[in-house]
Amino acid sequence: MTNEEDPPAGSLLLDDQLCFALYAAQRAVTAAYRPLLEALGLTYPQYLVMLVLWERGELTVKELATTLRLDYGTVSPLLKRLESAGLVRRERSARDERSVLVAVTGRGEELRERAECVPSALLAGTRLAEAEVRRLREDLRSLAERVRT
Repeated sequence: MTNEEDPPAGSLLLDDQLCFALYAAQRAVTAAYRPLLEALGLTYPQYLVMLVLWERGELTVKELATTLRLDYGTVSPLLKRLESAGLVRRERSARDERSVLVAVTGRGEELRERAECVPSALLAGTRLAEAEVRRLREDLRSLAERVRT
C-alpha cells in the first residue's frame, strides 16, 4: 500500500504520478468550462486566444503563440476559425510583411461582454475560495517555470 503523502521514489503507480494529477485536473477544469463556452460559441483554446487579445489588443501571430505557449501550427487554425466566425481579423503588418497581425473585431468585443461571467461561474463551480485559487495558480506557475528551466 502506498502512502499518499509520500510516494516512494521511482513509483510507477498511476496515482503517484504528478503528470497524471495535472492531466486529470486539466481535463476536469476544461470540462467545467465547456458549457460556459458553448454558450459563447467558443472552444476552450479559442477562449484562451480571445482572452489574450482582449487583454493585450493587436498582436502578431508569433506573439500570440508565445503568450499561449503554443506553436504556430496550432494557433493558425484557431485564428482561421475565429476569423470565419467574425471575432478576429488577420492582416499583414505594414512594417514587416512577414508578420501577421491579429486583432479583435467589433463582434469579438461584443463577445467580451458576454464572456465576463465565465471566470466567476467557473470559480463558483470549483467551490474554491479566491485565496485557494490564487495559491494554486501561483504553485502551478512556479512548477511550469521550474520544469522549463
